[in-house]
Amino acid sequence: MYLAYDYPLLSAFWTMLVFFLWVMWFVLLFRIVVDIFRDDDLSGWAKAGWLVFCVVLPFLGVFVYVVARGKNMGKREMAQARAQQQEFDQYIRDTAKGHGGGSGSSVDQLHKLSEMKSRGDITDEEFRRAKAQILGDQPPADRPGPVATGTGASR
Repeated sequence: MYLAYDYPLLSAFWTMLVFFLWVMWFVLLFRIVVDIFRDDDLSGWAKAGWLVFCVVLPFLGVFVYVVARGKNMGKREMAQARAQQQEFDQYIRDTAKGHGGGSGSSVDQLHKLSEMKSRGDITDEEFRRAKAQILGDQPPADRPGPVATGTGASR
């Protein structure tokens, strides 16, 4: 009659299976609770109703929720993951620009300076001085020697 208890290995298998199913059950229950709060389409009362239903009658509540609203659970999770990735990417961009990471802010400043020159807002001499200042007073690569500052002083 009790086949599992006659064979210790089969008993261990059944114990591991039951343990695994209980863990999976709790994972599913917590995912559904998170999905209830994540869903922006549900009103506050609907969220409270689903939550009470899943807490008071957990087996029935979870199964009914999965049947009724499970189709869009994956879509909501993917949208959440995409939003988090975009926020992370934006944070990385902002941090790189904010700390000056070397080339990021210099490149942006040179680009703005180039646009000002092409619009005619600054002269060629002002462009060269500003460019030298952004690059840390280094002479341009094509012309060795000091950068002309416009004051008449030379090295």
